[in-house]
Amino acid sequence: MPQASDNKLVMLVDDTPDNLKMLSDALDEAGYMVVVATDGASALERLDFVLPDIVLMDALMPVMDGFEACRRIKAHPVAAHVPVVFMTGLTEPEHVVRGFQAGGIDYVTKPIDTDVVLARLDAHLRNARIMSVAMNAMDAVANAVVVLDGQGQVTWKTSKARLWLSEYFDHAESSAGLPPVLTTWIAQQLERPRAEDAAAFTVTAGNGRDHGNANADGGAGAGAGAAAASQNAGRRELRLRLTASRKAGEYVLLMDERELPAAASDTLAAAYQLTAREGEVLQWLAKGKTNRDIGEILGMAPRTVNKHLEHVYVKLGVETRAAATALVLTHRHKGAA
Repeated sequence: MPQASDNKLVMLVDDTPDNLKMLSDALDEAGYMVVVATDGASALERLDFVLPDIVLMDALMPVMDGFEACRRIKAHPVAAHVPVVFMTGLTEPEHVVRGFQAGGIDYVTKPIDTDVVLARLDAHLRNARIMSVAMNAMDAVANAVVVLDGQGQVTWKTSKARLWLSEYFDHAESSAGLPPVLTTWIAQQLERPRAEDAAAFTVTAGNGRDHGNANADGGAGAGAGAAAASQNAGRRELRLRLTASRKAGEYVLLMDERELPAAASDTLAAAYQLTAREGEVLQWLAKGKTNRDIGEILGMAPRTVNKHLEHVYVKLGVETRAAATALVLTHRHKGAA
């Protein structure tokens, strides 16, 4: 895990020694800390040990050029948010566009004017600090939010969002993207007319992680996950909604978690200290099944069913099948209210 810098750490990436010395001296004099790399590959290696506040990247270098290095930085699980400023002698529009497409935030032209470089770095660092404060505030209040661009690609996630994606989808917290099932769902939502109501994606999980029950509102099998979860005490549901941001071409994936209520049969068994088998017998009795029917359903002899019912009656404080059935129905009604 790379160590975050305390204040204004610049990663300087250039294969020309004279440029490195000139910029390092200027940055040092201006109060910046500097870490140097002479090519794109070594810059990526350094990200495993130190996390800069900004990267000043030469565009043209041997082996791995600055454009490819920038693309890999933007795919880095920890450093994706770090702004990259290109240094280039290429001023043709297609080269400038290529830098921005790679993920660069700005560029300066060669020959380098150190005053211009320092002014631009300072401006971008101010903006980066504002963004960092906003993200830290989101984390502090435990909001689970993922910000997406117009194509549905992740711009950033809060810590809580990373945690829940890991718990509910078995998706690595360090991953820069989203689970494939969510990527597909988001793509479908972005194709929907704006007039339509926003859909939701839900997934349920129980103790020990259960990633099997997921559904989207209005999709095939909708509600199956919630129905399955409602039969198990202690299960949780994660609900995700995709909304348009105030900023054009940006979307926000909001996540909300809730405990699913335990099934009435579970709470009844807990309230009267019924064993699992006694609870099953009682539920079938309440559905009007005879001892023989219950025995066939549960794979036991009618005499065994009768024995279980004797224990159930004692625990419930009743003496007849009708009284036991009435108690079950009353409990279900209260649970549904």
